[in-house]
Amino acid sequence: MHSRALVFALAATSIACLLADFYNLCPMNWFTAFIFLPALLILLGLAAFDRARGAGHVWRAVWIGMLGGLLAAVAYDVFRLPFVFAKDWGIDWLVKPMPLFKVFPRFGAMVLGQSIEQEHYSLTAQIIGWLYHFSNGATFGVMYLALIGDARQRHWLWAVLFAMGLELGMLFTPYTSVFNIHLTARFVIITMLAHAMFGVGLGWSVRRLALRRVAQPA
Repeated sequence: MHSRALVFALAATSIACLLADFYNLCPMNWFTAFIFLPALLILLGLAAFDRARGAGHVWRAVWIGMLGGLLAAVAYDVFRLPFVFAKDWGIDWLVKPMPLFKVFPRFGAMVLGQSIEQEHYSLTAQIIGWLYHFSNGATFGVMYLALIGDARQRHWLWAVLFAMGLELGMLFTPYTSVFNIHLTARFVIITMLAHAMFGVGLGWSVRRLALRRVAQPA
């Protein structure tokens, strides 16, 4: 149980980067460099050590959680594509365009210690922003497995509740005000549905990976 709490805490430093900046506790660039990245290295190191000399529980939680979280993040973004590119795809008569990807270059700017609002974001800010986005997906997967333990013993709906709970919690932070997002009923509905999709992807993928791991032991 102690190892699961440690894994959860180390993985949670990814989203904590953003929250610490929101509440003026620590700038995101400092938190990323001196807390999140070292914590990530420690987490990967613990996983490697556990695989080599331990029972393998930490190793499985980390690699299955990260891969499942990344797959879920892809599903999450794919769900949002029609809203982002409605005008480009000529379906704006059906789907109202929403700038759901606008936060990613802002993430990158924050990691680089730059102004959040810029007329033109650099390619570096764009790339780092997307990497940070996927780091959240991967670490959410690890956090989820640290909470539930064995994915084979839990229904995938627990992952949906986890994902929607995360987003509901974020809506009570300064997230929308910091990124100048209009908090409308439509935005809340779409973002909750997107996180439900993340949860479905996470719950299904970690369970499949866990079952495959048992069927084909390393």
